[in-house]
Amino acid sequence: MLKENLIASFQVDHTKIGPGIYVSRVDGVGGDFATTFDVRMKTPNKEPAVHPNAMHTIEHVVATFLRNDPEWKDRIVYWGPMGCLTGFYLIVKGRPDPRDVQPLVLRAFEHLRDCEGPVPGATPVNCGNWLLHDLPMAKWEAARYAEILKTTASYEYEKTERPGTAGGAFYDS
Repeated sequence: MLKENLIASFQVDHTKIGPGIYVSRVDGVGGDFATTFDVRMKTPNKEPAVHPNAMHTIEHVVATFLRNDPEWKDRIVYWGPMGCLTGFYLIVKGRPDPRDVQPLVLRAFEHLRDCEGPVPGATPVNCGNWLLHDLPMAKWEAARYAEILKTTASYEYEKTERPGTAGGAFYDS
């Protein structure tokens, strides 16, 4: 068993996360900051994960959109899938609030929802697994998530309280 400390994204209580956009971490880089957002499309461990083929297509289409957005393109550092297939990480320069990036993410997912193809970069020359794509399913997932962003998205992780004892210390097992 690894004895290293858990990284920040594994310290979030995944039984209390719903779809939304959350600040996962903020890192100092030189004299600036880089903010990592948890762009959560699914409720972990309750909803089916996004299919790998759709996830791959979402990655290609949304990354292309983000890196070409006139307002944000110079601030986009990274867009990539979570291993659990319930969402993506978006890293941007600076310290914007999740509500600041929500319109950008919404536009990206609406763009994907309305996309007619071809999937950008889905060729043997441009992609390491170019056949692992599913545009119709990616469009379905994008439409679903865009609606969530417009209606019920969350923007702050729920805080979990550590149990206490009357006058004593609490130790995890």
